[in-house]
Amino acid sequence: MAQIELTVPDLGGFNDIPVIEVLVAPGETVAKDAPLVTLESDKATMEVPASAGGVVKELRVKIGDKVSQGTVLATIEAAESQPAAAQPPAPPPEAVKKDVAKPTAETTEKIVDLVVPDIGEFADIPVIEVLVAPGDTIAKEAALVTLESEKATMEVPASAGGIVRDVRVKVGERVSKGTVIATVATKDAATAPAAATTPAAAAPAPPPAPAAPKLAAAPAPTNGAAPGASAPGATVHASPAIRRFARELGADLSRVHGSGPNGRITRDDVQSFVKAALASPAPGGAHAGAVSGLGLNLPPWPSVDFAKFGPIERVALTRIQKISGPVLARNWVMIPHVTQNEDGDVTELEAFRKQVNAERKDVKVTMLAFLMKASVTALKRFPQFNASLDGDELVLKKYYHLGFAADTPNGLLVPVIRDVDKKGVIDIARETAELSAKARDGKLGPADMSGATFTISSLGSIGGTTFTPIINAPEVAILGACKAEIRPVWDGTAFVPRLIQPLSLSYDHRVIDGANAARFAVEIKNALADLRRTLL
Repeated sequence: MAQIELTVPDLGGFNDIPVIEVLVAPGETVAKDAPLVTLESDKATMEVPASAGGVVKELRVKIGDKVSQGTVLATIEAAESQPAAAQPPAPPPEAVKKDVAKPTAETTEKIVDLVVPDIGEFADIPVIEVLVAPGDTIAKEAALVTLESEKATMEVPASAGGIVRDVRVKVGERVSKGTVIATVATKDAATAPAAATTPAAAAPAPPPAPAAPKLAAAPAPTNGAAPGASAPGATVHASPAIRRFARELGADLSRVHGSGPNGRITRDDVQSFVKAALASPAPGGAHAGAVSGLGLNLPPWPSVDFAKFGPIERVALTRIQKISGPVLARNWVMIPHVTQNEDGDVTELEAFRKQVNAERKDVKVTMLAFLMKASVTALKRFPQFNASLDGDELVLKKYYHLGFAADTPNGLLVPVIRDVDKKGVIDIARETAELSAKARDGKLGPADMSGATFTISSLGSIGGTTFTPIINAPEVAILGACKAEIRPVWDGTAFVPRLIQPLSLSYDHRVIDGANAARFAVEIKNALADLRRTLL
């Protein structure tokens, strides 16, 4: 067995890029081109594929490390030799598929069992998605099912193409090596490559691929023909993680150009496609309309010559706008937003705030600090607001890190106050002031803006009555606050002047229903009216 070092390839001039995700572990079997780690620079997020397949012996990096071209990511143990390409085609091993000949009037039809290949030491892995149905025509290596273990999500590819006759598993069942997933009917003349239809030695070319199927941790084509493909059975080469990422963004992978080996689609390819489609889709024409819709059948963005109507000036977007714009567009399109409006009486709270500021000269307490404490009270009572949606599961977080929108000359940034539940109002006010100053000076680091579980966007004294803040994915809710104003409020006997704080709560309707959103907003309102509730 040979020891091979897997290194970072040429990243196009980028250096010292942080590792944000490690996708393999020692002992795992990885295929060539399977993603090893995820990197994230200021401009892009990308996966680094394995240059060879084998068993991972050692990981050389961890989350937070910075890597450059040539950095060793892992070492693997790989076979020193592979089967000779010139060998005549041999029938696949019985552990992979079983052929039963069924003669027909015109040709020989074979029923092939499509089974789970060797998946290392894993067993009893749940099926989370079935990707084919009886009657479907699939290509060889088309994805059949998606499996998900504690460590990875993988697709099982078909070891042969043909017409699906029977699907033997369903969602929720557990499978292991050798489990029959489905059966397909194949016809030698229709499915086998011309050079491999007979075992004659005179065939000039070897079979195009080994008989054993690849794990879907490697580039896994989709089943069936992609829209716009040149021929039936055309495939899209992308890993399960990339397919899931594309589904989250609503991107049609059949329209994404793959820049990886053998046309493999990378995370960067998907992001570039989405950014191009959202920010500057192609002007006019049927093709532009297809691309700009991200698979959602939206019309193309209008292309207008503004100069013909009068003088214009073109100003480049700031770096923050270029980065945040596509993210905000994605969040707005992909998350079903609903906004709940509420009014909080902060008359007594404002009087207390002014009293504290008069007594202390070391820090200025703003209403934002009180909003954070009130929000934590509501988040503890309604934990689904302090969560993230992950597939079919809701991740409930037991920590309370609150982000807040900071206004800077170049655009909005969202620093994060950690463990708000463990801090007093004075400490929160001091931290928000420090992070706001760093934001204005352009000195915020990635750690200052990561890990938020809930976000507050406060317009402070600027103005406004209500608005619809956009949820900061992967969070499921965001609280907006406008300028507080004096309003006449009926106290049962007369109208009295009260200081009212308008609140706007946007929430993800996939996770939160309207009744709980109303209860959450009322909880914040009550906490602002009497801050003693935050002590309960």
